[in-house]
Amino acid sequence: MPTYQAVLFDFFGTLTRSVQRGAAHRCIAELLGCPADTLVEVLDRSYYQRASGRFGNAEATLRWVCEQAGVHPSDGAVRAAVASRHRAVRADTRLRDDAAAVLVALRERGLRTGLISDCTHELPAFLPQLAIAPLLDVRVFSVQVGRCKPDPALYLAACHRLGLTPADCLYVGDGGSQELTGAERAGMTAVRLAAPDLVGHMVFNADTWDGPVLRSLTEVLDLVTPAAVPA
Repeated sequence: MPTYQAVLFDFFGTLTRSVQRGAAHRCIAELLGCPADTLVEVLDRSYYQRASGRFGNAEATLRWVCEQAGVHPSDGAVRAAVASRHRAVRADTRLRDDAAAVLVALRERGLRTGLISDCTHELPAFLPQLAIAPLLDVRVFSVQVGRCKPDPALYLAACHRLGLTPADCLYVGDGGSQELTGAERAGMTAVRLAAPDLVGHMVFNADTWDGPVLRSLTEVLDLVTPAAVPA
């Protein structure tokens, strides 16, 4: 069995359960004076642009979305919609029941842990409030790096912050954004989480994957041995 020094995780659909846009997102459209279907269409087609931080902060990004949707809300409406979107994305985020326990078990075995996520501005804002936050040694967010998976910059940024090589790291993800093949190209070992709830998961640019597959997050523990302690 290979010996890893760290296990790096995707966030949405990996450390969390399946994600879909909930009812709270309709409030955002109402605040902006935009048909909900139009807003969703713009959000979907611009995901990677927004997740790479191309349009600036959360408010500037939402203003760009409004322009694409053909609406021109007031400054106050945009600020209210930014706050509403933060609440909506947070409401859609449900950690897996075993997420914290798996991170604790990995750390008890002497492994480092980390997060590499394609995300917009909301996740970096609310992650510190989640139970897993103190269990992550490194957090890499696409919106801050300016790149999205499968760009090697994200994986290498995590390695650099941990002081490890890609070969030292195991990557676990659901397969969105071609993240698994991206991790392998960066030099990591990758495994796909294919939990039953992910059938309805919102995903963009999914991997075509024929590598190792896990059915639960806890199965990660079967792939690692306690990290070697330096002499």
